[in-house]
Amino acid sequence: MKILTAEQIRQADQYTIEHEPIKSIDLMERASRAFVNWFEDNFEHRRVFIFCGTGNNGGDGLAISRMLNYNNWDVMPITIHSSGNQSNDFKINYLTLTEAREVPNIEEPSDIQFDIGEEDIVIDAIFGSGLARPVKGIYAKVIDFINKCGATVVSVDIPSGLFCDSPSKEGAIVKADQVVSFQLPKLAFMMPENGEYVKSWTVVDIGLHPEFLEKAETPYHYLGKEMVREMLKARGKFQHKIHFGRDLIIAGGWGKMGAAVLCTRACMTTGAGLVTAHIPSGGYTVMQTANPEVMVTTDPGKKHLTSLPDITDYTTIGIGPGIGKHIDTYEVVSQLLTNFKKPIVVDADAINILADEQSLMEQLPKGSVLTPHPGEFKRMTGFWEDDYERLEQQIAISKKFKIFLVLKGAHTAISTPAGKVFFNSTGNPGMATGGSGDVLTGIITSLLGQGYSPEESALLGTYLHGLAGDIGTDYLGQECLTANDIIDFLPQAFTELRD
Repeated sequence: MKILTAEQIRQADQYTIEHEPIKSIDLMERASRAFVNWFEDNFEHRRVFIFCGTGNNGGDGLAISRMLNYNNWDVMPITIHSSGNQSNDFKINYLTLTEAREVPNIEEPSDIQFDIGEEDIVIDAIFGSGLARPVKGIYAKVIDFINKCGATVVSVDIPSGLFCDSPSKEGAIVKADQVVSFQLPKLAFMMPENGEYVKSWTVVDIGLHPEFLEKAETPYHYLGKEMVREMLKARGKFQHKIHFGRDLIIAGGWGKMGAAVLCTRACMTTGAGLVTAHIPSGGYTVMQTANPEVMVTTDPGKKHLTSLPDITDYTTIGIGPGIGKHIDTYEVVSQLLTNFKKPIVVDADAINILADEQSLMEQLPKGSVLTPHPGEFKRMTGFWEDDYERLEQQIAISKKFKIFLVLKGAHTAISTPAGKVFFNSTGNPGMATGGSGDVLTGIITSLLGQGYSPEESALLGTYLHGLAGDIGTDYLGQECLTANDIIDFLPQAFTELRD
């Protein structure tokens, strides 16, 4: 699913109007009907207050009000500054609605007198995705009232005041509990800085012209089931374990052998043929006991890694979980990058070592996959003003070093050497737990070893990781989910994806 700019969305509307063809008022009717269908599927009847601006988003709100009223909802549509500039479609819906009922209008702060409580629903239809300047004045006061009223807030297409594809640093913004986005998600939904305004969102199909959507070019994509399902390989009847990779996991340190255990176990569970763990010698018994399927080579160092094993025959290598930053370990990372030229997976302290020794970035094998969390990524880049700048930095690093960056978090962002970014659709806050990232490293390493391309490994691995976490959360709840649970639910994630 593509993520388009506000201007591209406007063009998609216009293209649909001209080439379907369809009148703009009828396209608005179709969008409003899609919203109402979703709304009635998700809420029981109660009082609904719909705040409408005078543009097309407000026209949507008036049409939604008419449709809900026809379906016997207790609806109060409210316009704001209705004497101001009005879009043509707003005018049509306003005249249609006011023929049947009175519509209160807000002109002054004293007009904001509505008894709205936590049992009610507020539908925000003030401003749409085309907003280009911060919200102030009477509109800001209405938004402040909405944010404080205690009702469940549902925004039409995008929370009013939130810019579609640039930072929203000033002005009032609606804090929506749910956003119903038309046709496609917005880039703003993917940014952590907008979390308080977009608590949850969904997309409804309004029938924008498929030809425009297919041809529209964008670096941003939303990673869904259909795309990753096509990546899954079928196993051949006569294939054996060597066909599914000889993978090396370089991980673990004193007090952090669990990271190595989780990473190697995830690698095996994802389908690796043979997995070897290179660990400090002090963790030998732990690894052999926890993961009997995994072969082990031990480092001369008891508590930390001091040397690189023979890496000649491995298909791919994952490095980083739990290795620490001892001076000897810096040398291990350097030796690996000097001597292994196939794509690798880099995580945790191996990323921190690269951040400290920026010259090592130049030695990364092309197509390697790095999996930083935001703190590790900040050590790589130093600073960003906002999440949009962070995204630009991520894209720049991927393009410069020809690597894949999997920036972990809600809607994990996977950037490619070609400058594309895929935002993941799976995962939940229950996965914010120690060891979850180590599991992801093992999953991606396993896929890379099985012959998936680096891009496929990063995308499919991230999706499966999140899907296993979602399935686990359905069983256990977010608070009780552990990294081991994510591994345990990987088989069901594969089954769900294949089915």
